[in-house]
Amino acid sequence: MQPPSGPAAASTVIEVQALAQDPGPGWQLRFWAIFGGQALSLVGSALTQFVLLWWITDTTGSVSALATAGMVALLPQALLSPLGGTFADRYSRRLLMIGADVISALCMTVLIALFLTDSIALWHVYAMMFIRSAMQAFQAPAAAASMAMLVPASFLPRAAGLNQTLQALTVVAAAPLGALAISVMPMGWALGLDVITAFLGVVPLLLFRIPQPRLPKAEAGGIWREFREGIHLVWNEPGLRWLYVLLGAVVLVIMPTFTLVPLLVKEHFGGGAPQVALMEGLGGIGMVLGGLLVAAFAPRRQMPWVLWGFALSCLAMSLTALAPAGLFAVAVACWVLSGTSFILGNAPLTALLQTTIPNHLQGRVLSLLSMVMGLAAPVGLILATPLGEWLGIRWLFVLMGALGALVSLAGFLSPALLGLDRTRPILGEPRDS
Repeated sequence: MQPPSGPAAASTVIEVQALAQDPGPGWQLRFWAIFGGQALSLVGSALTQFVLLWWITDTTGSVSALATAGMVALLPQALLSPLGGTFADRYSRRLLMIGADVISALCMTVLIALFLTDSIALWHVYAMMFIRSAMQAFQAPAAAASMAMLVPASFLPRAAGLNQTLQALTVVAAAPLGALAISVMPMGWALGLDVITAFLGVVPLLLFRIPQPRLPKAEAGGIWREFREGIHLVWNEPGLRWLYVLLGAVVLVIMPTFTLVPLLVKEHFGGGAPQVALMEGLGGIGMVLGGLLVAAFAPRRQMPWVLWGFALSCLAMSLTALAPAGLFAVAVACWVLSGTSFILGNAPLTALLQTTIPNHLQGRVLSLLSMVMGLAAPVGLILATPLGEWLGIRWLFVLMGALGALVSLAGFLSPALLGLDRTRPILGEPRDS
């Protein structure tokens, strides 16, 4: 792959790299305010997801109903992520994050009214999950690309670990809070917590600006042209290409298990919402531990951590379902190990992508990854639905975890993939004149 040539291209790369290394004075306050606010918003979103998935589980007890919920929550984000990533590189990332949070909050307000008036139907829940997923297609790449501009380059590996820890804390808080909320208040008011946290996420974005590289107007192209730049970067870099294939395969295999956790707890272990909350909350603590470990060690070679972390996480997932019905505590311990291992792989992956890909292309390239994984997830759910009905929820978990571990370990067979964290930064190809 040839680096950019010409004065304009060289100037753009230098400006982007310099800005990424110097976020300006007061970056600590700005970083923690913005991502602290986003963490609160994530708590509300995760709480809502828990409440709605448990409502579907308790109302239908159906694998297909939960699989449908998973698909409507993932497919819009997958299909729109390339557009969202292009927007994140082209327009204000701060305004995109604000708009996505506001629209999601409005959708939740509609759902709250339907629950409080006893007018709710399953398709209403699916529709709101669909819209919120579409908003994530714009919010997620904008937030991911913003992180590298809010901290110095030397702090980025630790920032990735700390950010994963912060997101894991939302899992710790969301499941118990969701179980508590639906036990003490009507479903509608429980969902109202999401609106409050969305507001708390928007406030810091109104108070602080986010540095963002701007390409010279002479170099600006159409949205489709900019989208193609992200595709070309991934396709022309063998390491990135194989990384996308690997992650898509892993997600296809294991994503159904995350959606079907409430059904595993209910059918195999005979538990209810409190047991689901305990399992997911302690799993979140495991994710916090994983994030702290990554932040402490700040690994220089990320790919081995990514592959081993995901493989161990998948194996622990299988062990969770293999635990006998009377040993729920063993299953919870395995789930905690799975969460810890997942972050040991995912946090280095985030740092790898942010240090390898130029920031002015990150929105597009990261959104392509979201699209690959987002499209793989519904396919996995479609395949898992008949398998789950045939094998039963327990053995579906065992099978998916084992396959996910094998796919992750297969990454060690690719020299291009293993060498990805040795060849940085990837500068991409120059724009056509």
